[in-house]
Amino acid sequence: MENKKRAIADKSMIMRAIKDSFTKLSPKTQAENPVMLLVYISAILTTLLWLVSYTGYKDAASSFTFAIALILWLTVLFANFAEAIAEGRGKAQADSLRAAKKDVEAHKIESLSNKEEFVDIPSTSLGKGDFVIVRAGEQIPADGEVIEGAASVDESAITGESAPVIRESGGDRSAVTGGTTVLSDWIVVEVTHDPGDSFLDKMIAMVEGAARKKTPNELALQIFLIALSIIFILVTVSLYTYSSFSAAQVGIDNPTSVTTLVALLVCLAPTTIGALLSAIGIAGMSRLNQANVLAMSGRAIEAAGDVDILMLDKTGTITLGNRQAYELIPVDGCHPHDLADAAQLCSLADETPEGRSVVVLAKEKFNIRARRLEDKNMKFIPFTAKTRMSGVDFAGHEIRKGAADSIKEYVLGYGGTYSHECEQAVNMIANQGGTPLVVAKDHKIMGVIHLKDIIKSGVQEKFSDLRKMGIKTIMITGDNPLTAAAIAAEAGVDDFLAEATPEGKLEMIRDFQAKGHLVAMTGDGTNDAPALAQADVAVAMNSGTQAAKEAGNMVDLDSSPTKLIDIVRIGKQLLMTRGSLTTFSIANDVAKYFAIIPALFIGLYPELQALNVMSLHSSQSAILSAIIYNALIIVALIPLALKGVKYREVSASKLLSRNLLVYGIGGIITPFICIKVIDMLLVVCHLV
Repeated sequence: MENKKRAIADKSMIMRAIKDSFTKLSPKTQAENPVMLLVYISAILTTLLWLVSYTGYKDAASSFTFAIALILWLTVLFANFAEAIAEGRGKAQADSLRAAKKDVEAHKIESLSNKEEFVDIPSTSLGKGDFVIVRAGEQIPADGEVIEGAASVDESAITGESAPVIRESGGDRSAVTGGTTVLSDWIVVEVTHDPGDSFLDKMIAMVEGAARKKTPNELALQIFLIALSIIFILVTVSLYTYSSFSAAQVGIDNPTSVTTLVALLVCLAPTTIGALLSAIGIAGMSRLNQANVLAMSGRAIEAAGDVDILMLDKTGTITLGNRQAYELIPVDGCHPHDLADAAQLCSLADETPEGRSVVVLAKEKFNIRARRLEDKNMKFIPFTAKTRMSGVDFAGHEIRKGAADSIKEYVLGYGGTYSHECEQAVNMIANQGGTPLVVAKDHKIMGVIHLKDIIKSGVQEKFSDLRKMGIKTIMITGDNPLTAAAIAAEAGVDDFLAEATPEGKLEMIRDFQAKGHLVAMTGDGTNDAPALAQADVAVAMNSGTQAAKEAGNMVDLDSSPTKLIDIVRIGKQLLMTRGSLTTFSIANDVAKYFAIIPALFIGLYPELQALNVMSLHSSQSAILSAIIYNALIIVALIPLALKGVKYREVSASKLLSRNLLVYGIGGIITPFICIKVIDMLLVVCHLV
């Protein structure tokens, strides 16, 4: 999936949206949006009144009725266009995904004990539980789990990331996606989905909006808008009967036609937010897709905007993910240079990030460089889970580095000593949240290497911003409580869960939810699945297991734990955009009411001229100006609906105050200005 920022719309997308705007004129499609259905019926009614006017019956002047009918049809088309242009980006992404989805030849094997015997079948014939072997240069035919082997896989067709990733059996990086390509080695894959139900199929359905359902918040807002529309229908009917009665009383013809009142009804109904509501929701999902996150439902995005508890993995999210050598602490009279020399020697062949950082530290702090294993015929002793240490033998000397208890046992076993000074250094590092590695040469302790989790730059500011928004951050780590507390304090998180287990995560989420909180978390392993299934917003890593992906309600295609913060931001921006435009729309309706009604009934009540503060030319020009504005404001707000209002890290109360100020007052002032300008243009052009 393309992960670059693109313009709100390009030429091809606009042309596609214009075509879709007319396609959406079907009654079935219009019925999905009750507010715009009211405009749709009004357009049909005024069109019929215009046609009937040529038979002799005239509700109003034919030209006026035609103008109203035309503008109402344009209003419906503009609303359709807003939704279509929002869907356009999703459809463009879906097209690129369909291009990646190919029917390839699959090597189906019957027995795992004999992988050389396989049958070539189309990938569409594969079913859940089948086994296939995929070799270098071949495309993975279906979603599945690697059950044997390891391979480098190109997932750019799905994630947009060109760098290959390793997929292997066992662990948390065993899931593979159909449509990706094996670059090296081979893997045996167990198919986990039937045809038509693959991850790629789900992605296509979600990004083009086919699987999008209205969220509870959208449904609640829609019910509110319907209620407002019903109120305005009653008001309009009342105005018609009252004006008929008043006209009869004074002995004049009723100046208020059905066409005029239909136009008035459309102006007063909440058509602005009604037209943009669907586009706002679709655009929110599109922004999430552009961030390379696939939401399984619109509800998940809304929940992301409402979460107040964020559970974040320490490794890769808060810290860089690899401990780095921070300090060398000599003990028992050892010279610092000798400790650095020994630490670097036993780390030369250590290819782990920690080992390389020891070599770099010795080079930078003590200028020890240009060392190679071949120089002194060294024999590297690799790290094992049993010994929990590594080292090097050369010229009759033994150098070892490893966990404090392992080195202690090693030294004491050869008759050496483990001093109180060394124990103090180890405890000091552990209390600071670091990892101590003890270095010994010839069975004598030389000192301690301080490995430190490096906190990512900027995370403290991010957590501070989240705190302003009322979101509590909790760090999840397998470290002991002392280490976890030190890192949590340095990173600035609000709380932490140390020595985390699947049961511990699940219990913590349930406790928060029982207190009325909404919880978001990330995970990638099978052991994360229970907690992901319980969380309100559960982001599974695309590189993780199938169990984790099925338990989550979002999948991060980039497999970046920090993406959770971006997801919360997108969710909040969606809610902010909807709230802001709803405020603006309702304020618009209030302003249009006071702008139109005085001019509309001046014929019946000349004293209303005092309330015609805008000095509109006539009742016809007032209605035409208002209904033209009502249509154009939809087009004007489409970019804001698609892009979203500017995201701000502020509390809900401050956000509400700002929305009322900017979009409330703006929604009242804007119609007065625009309707007056349109009225003047109509007069200048002799259209009224």
